[in-house]
Amino acid sequence: MARVSQEHLDARRRQILDGAALCFARNGFHATSMQDVLKEVGLSAGAVYRYFAGKDELIAAIASEVLTEIRGIFDTAARQSPPPPPDVLLGQVIEEVLDLRPGMREGEISYFPRLMVQVWTETLRSDALSAVMTGVYAEVRAAWVSVVEAYQEAGMMRTDVPADHVARTMIAVVQGFAAQYALFEEVRVEALQDGLRALTSMRRPS
Repeated sequence: MARVSQEHLDARRRQILDGAALCFARNGFHATSMQDVLKEVGLSAGAVYRYFAGKDELIAAIASEVLTEIRGIFDTAARQSPPPPPDVLLGQVIEEVLDLRPGMREGEISYFPRLMVQVWTETLRSDALSAVMTGVYAEVRAAWVSVVEAYQEAGMMRTDVPADHVARTMIAVVQGFAAQYALFEEVRVEALQDGLRALTSMRRPS
């Protein structure tokens, strides 16, 4: 019997993860059955269970991947020197989020934000995923604190507000955009950027 290469095994695992992720993004983790996943990926039950013992294991693998991918995008954005203004920087992050997993697009619509929301919900019922989420968020926040400190040192941002508070707010903007996109789809990155520019240009009345 011919030996199956590691490359083939990795490609098959990737096929299963990508197909399952699309199913979960469309219908949610718990409304999606393993039969739905098998139909999406076009494989037998035996082929899928060779890689994943069941749906919970598949959910955990996908959720961990999503958190890792999001962390990578934030980390890469935070390494820019000097960092672009917040509206530009956050726009870049969101564009990259929407471009993740090309197979999760249908026309102009990306299903990845829906998957993000599913993952956030799943962390509320899984201690293991909650621990992963906590670690990822701490790393992302630390990276973006350095971005805010760079703004402050360059005189681009007031220094009387803790950098950690600003970093948390910037992360929340991305999370909020993802939630809006998942719910309504018509929201666009340009609208967020326009809104940020307007908010950051406000002046107190004299």
